[in-house]
Amino acid sequence: QVQLVESGGGLVQPGGSLRLSCAASGITFGDYDMYWYRQAPGKSREWVAHITKVGITSQTSSVKGRVTDSRDNFNNTVYLQMNCQQPEATAVYYCNAAYFDYNSQEVEHEYWGQGPQVTVST
Repeated sequence: QVQLVESGGGLVQPGGSLRLSCAASGITFGDYDMYWYRQAPGKSREWVAHITKVGITSQTSSVKGRVTDSRDNFNNTVYLQMNCQQPEATAVYYCNAAYFDYNSQEVEHEYWGQGPQVTVST
């Protein structure tokens, strides 16, 4: 059974930092690209960050400089370090494991975490 178990969400004050973790089990973690998405109240889910199976990272422009994603293939965990956060970062954050077929350039299958709440507020 595949599980993506997220942790680290909660309340943070504006300008503060927190780190989300996503621990995977039931998959060969090193074969998967890992993504972070978020969904703010009343908005669609949006992509936040991506780390390929070989560790190449990218982030959406609105979070660049304040968000860093990394992975530990030994412990099957991906991280999202969020610094200097502002209230607009309030959202449910989802971890996603995607098996990308580089021949067809398509996601063959994917799994989602449960999505912890992150609230940036005083």
